[in-house]
Amino acid sequence: AAGLPQPVMVNGIAQRPIEGVSMAYTWDDAKAPGRHTTQYFEMFGSRAIYHDGWIASAPPSSPPWDVSLKPPAPDVINAFKWQLYDLNRDWTQYEDLAAKMPDKLRDMQQLFILEASKYRVFPLDDRVLPRFLGIKPSYTMGRDTFTYTGELSNVPFPGVAGAPNLLNKSYTITADIEVPQGGAEGMLVTDGGRFAGYGFYLLKGRPVFTWNLLQLEHEKWQGQEALAPGKHRLEFDWKYDGPGMGKGGIGTLKVNGKVVDTRQMARSLPVGIGWVETFNVGIDTGTSVDAGDYQVPFPFTGKLDKLSIKLGPEQLTPEERELLYGTYRAKQ
Repeated sequence: AAGLPQPVMVNGIAQRPIEGVSMAYTWDDAKAPGRHTTQYFEMFGSRAIYHDGWIASAPPSSPPWDVSLKPPAPDVINAFKWQLYDLNRDWTQYEDLAAKMPDKLRDMQQLFILEASKYRVFPLDDRVLPRFLGIKPSYTMGRDTFTYTGELSNVPFPGVAGAPNLLNKSYTITADIEVPQGGAEGMLVTDGGRFAGYGFYLLKGRPVFTWNLLQLEHEKWQGQEALAPGKHRLEFDWKYDGPGMGKGGIGTLKVNGKVVDTRQMARSLPVGIGWVETFNVGIDTGTSVDAGDYQVPFPFTGKLDKLSIKLGPEQLTPEERELLYGTYRAKQ
């Protein structure tokens, strides 16, 4: 529509042709017949193909919110049951015609294979949780020590690629701070928010570490006295009871090397803290891990000289490790 040529090369990288059908023809004629007559769909192995008023689809074998570690279907190509609908007279997809019209269904299935091959859909992969948590390009992979100075906000994909992952392992978080005259409060470090996550902060001058376990429980470690003006070292140390996902452990909160609170937590989050939240130091730009304690952005009003996170090794069982990170062996 703009008359611009399609790029052939961008920054030395050859470009694929722009795919799809332009909608520009509808701008001058709202009643123009549709020109986009074929469209494939695919996500986590669930797939469909639309063509000339018909749609054939293979709904997933499990609901999309099922993020368990159960093994995938042994044959992702043939394990899904297909359905067939005539959208010209049944746009609600009420009457499944697959059994009545097997030849039509077979034609649509073949068309899906052609379109999926053309647009690089294969291989199909119906795993959910392993694809979210599996190995991918990451700033944090292979690192066990992280140091931050000053405020840092909106780090995306925490626990997966952008920030330290505290799950299923032991860890220690240390904050070197300076409290001004009159006291200080605010967030030191947080990942997650309203639905799940953790926060390490000063509340009315008292150090607090909170784990929000899916809003079902809020586990809290806290000091009994507000910090006096001056320099302090705060530490939260977690000893994990692995191996295995989501195990409990013992957390210890220290101020200047002195234990101020220690307690056991019976369980922990086994997987992603929250894919819609971000990792923050010195501020909370998402939602509160405990809205009863504070409201965002809750910036730290003292001086955060340094915050460090030291991670222990991930403590998964061999079976969990294989399901999360092992080679996908589905028959294609």
